Amino acid sequence: MACLPTDATRDRPSPLSCPVASYSLAIRIEAQGATMGVIKNEYDVEGLSPTESYPDTAVKHISSKVPVYGDEKGAVPGESFTIGDSLYARIQRFANRFGVEPRGIERVPEDERTDRTLAKAGTMWLAANMVVSSFAIGVLAVPVFHLGFVDALLTILFINLLGITPVCFFSTFGPVFGLRQMVLSRFYYGWYGVKVIAVFNILACVGWSSVNVIVGAQLLHAVNNDIPGFAGIIIIAAATFLVTLFGYKIVHYYEFYSWIPCFIIFLIVLGEFAHSGAFVNIPMGVGSSEAGAVLSFASSVFGFATGWTSYAADYTVYQPHTVSRVKTFAWTWGGLIFPLLFTETLGLAVATAMTFDPETGAPTNSYAERYEVSHIGGLLAEVLFPPLGRFGQFCLVVLALSIIANNCPNIYSVSLSLQVLGRWTQAVPRFIWTLVGTLIYVAISIPGYSHFESVLENFMLLIGYWLAIYEGIALAEHFIFKRGIKGYNVADYTSKDLLPPGIAAILAFCFGVLGAVMGMAQVWFIGPIGKHIGNPLYGGDVGFPLAFGFAFVSYVGLRTVEKRKFGR
Repeated sequence: MACLPTDATRDRPSPLSCPVASYSLAIRIEAQGATMGVIKNEYDVEGLSPTESYPDTAVKHISSKVPVYGDEKGAVPGESFTIGDSLYARIQRFANRFGVEPRGIERVPEDERTDRTLAKAGTMWLAANMVVSSFAIGVLAVPVFHLGFVDALLTILFINLLGITPVCFFSTFGPVFGLRQMVLSRFYYGWYGVKVIAVFNILACVGWSSVNVIVGAQLLHAVNNDIPGFAGIIIIAAATFLVTLFGYKIVHYYEFYSWIPCFIIFLIVLGEFAHSGAFVNIPMGVGSSEAGAVLSFASSVFGFATGWTSYAADYTVYQPHTVSRVKTFAWTWGGLIFPLLFTETLGLAVATAMTFDPETGAPTNSYAERYEVSHIGGLLAEVLFPPLGRFGQFCLVVLALSIIANNCPNIYSVSLSLQVLGRWTQAVPRFIWTLVGTLIYVAISIPGYSHFESVLENFMLLIGYWLAIYEGIALAEHFIFKRGIKGYNVADYTSKDLLPPGIAAILAFCFGVLGAVMGMAQVWFIGPIGKHIGNPLYGGDVGFPLAFGFAFVSYVGLRTVEKRKFGR
């Protein structure tokens, strides 16, 4: 790839014009850093003490520890983002004064991977799932799918175990390659095909951020009717933006602690609800209607659990390649499974207290009435307000603010997906895309709060099947064609002529969409296969397994032909 001189000095390529900048650039930057007035921050290895980076060798800049999979080709030193007099460099220098992460989708050099705390791989997802949104997933089992307690509980357990596995698996790729998840996806979808995947990821990030922030605003409104919906949306969105603006380190720092108050509040909810005696062990249903309801509820649980797959490697790229993949997997697994099982089971238990008229469906007790009027906020208010009064309101405010932790991965990763779309989008610093993404989902959320919340949520559920397709193709390429980690040449990530052509992946994606359509059971559409499962009026959702299966099988055949034709 040709490197075009774009900086004012005209003798050095910028990281934008030449993403494969080698370490020779890093050496020249080091030599000239003092005269150029380069501003260091915590993302630069020289902003740390030598012994803090590598206590054994005390390497100052160029590490002797080269990753075992590929070399350092394509890695862009952090200092290079601020070099030169271009507008890009000036913006980066200004942002660096405040400690903003300058890096976007460029590969992280080994000597800048100084995040050695494995626990962060777990607390990242612990905080993102110890939230009211996951509580709401458990609640759905009773009023929406009409399940009993035991069958819903078993669904929550086994489907979450299945759904989080791809997230844990791809999280181990960050330390190995130093690449973000969407950039890593070039090895599966090719240079051009990954842009399609990035569009779906952008829609998911923005769409679910909108749905989540509306839920948070509803909780704030339930506490104080004088707080309008738009105010709650702006409060939560602004706080989320401030965290994600500063980047990887601050996102991890926030998520490391933010789960603690939420966990305490959920324990209070558990204690108060248990003390109320309102729990009902709803018996398990039988027959085809029960099967259809279980499958549809399983689809909701799986979609929420596996939804982090397309971000997974984004939050481990600053960990050194020497980190054990098994330990990274285990920490991620623990950080996901505990909050998902805890919050969803708690939501299910509280939902059993709701009773409805079997003929009209009208609510017949205070739990059901509150839920009908204010949804999740009303249900939690019924648990907390009568016994705790003002303190109960405070607890609900804390749970409303838990949406910040839930949306941080969405808004941080949407900026990276936007940079994958093209050279011009990569030329815009990551933190500016973070602002753009925030403004877009706020613009959607404010009118959506009053007019089309259900439409927005149904649309997001409809496109959610893309994750199963993504996983089917990525896993097929990894295990069958690359045959594991050693099959990757990481230096190819910027070379479209060395990456897979992507034709097989896009065609397999289309087959996956066909499988999803055949098996889905959503408000707007019930597929021909889904219609034959359970009650014909509602069907049973098998869209996820069919989407995965159709994509996986078709990709294996198409990719075999593609490799023979193109040799890559």
